[in-house]
Amino acid sequence: MQSLENQFLIAMPSLGDPYFNKTVTYICEHNEEGAMGLIINLPVNITLSDLLKQIEPDDVEESAAVEDSLTTDSSLIESKLDITNSLEQLVLTGGPIAKQRGFVLHSSQKGWASSLSLSDELMITTSKDILMALGTEKAPKDFVVTLGYAGWGPGQLEQELQENSWLTTPADIEILFNTPIEQRWKKATEKLGIDLAHLSSEIGHA
Repeated sequence: MQSLENQFLIAMPSLGDPYFNKTVTYICEHNEEGAMGLIINLPVNITLSDLLKQIEPDDVEESAAVEDSLTTDSSLIESKLDITNSLEQLVLTGGPIAKQRGFVLHSSQKGWASSLSLSDELMITTSKDILMALGTEKAPKDFVVTLGYAGWGPGQLEQELQENSWLTTPADIEILFNTPIEQRWKKATEKLGIDLAHLSSEIGHA
């Protein structure tokens, strides 16, 4: 089967696992050894700011000091507001595996200790240095932070696709970074030209 890397995996209404109900998962890796992805529309009830305080208070305080050093120049004030807003975004549950581990899916930006390029536009970074940079001017332009990831063993995802548990579509940066979390499943299905009401009522009755 063709690799689904850099694709969205969209849960069908018929999917039996309630954990993945109406989820959209970005597939980071998919090969003969299995698949790994991050759910992008299942928020945890904490903000990024709260998470950073739990991880390393001293470093977060240092980040705040960077913000406080900004002058009153209008462009820098705007930059400071962008930084503050980025820290108020909700952290996501990336999946049921390794829930204590953080993953940052972000616009391409090199220089982090442990990163993997996923496409010309996207990278995933798991090292602590990027977490500590979030909330400062060093952060990537766009990013989402997840705790945990979703994984499939060899042939498992292929089998679930054959069972019509998932739909796939090329990843969309607009949905990933600029669409409200609660609208991402709807927007992803709309990319396929699917009527959600029709899909929900007909699935499983072919």
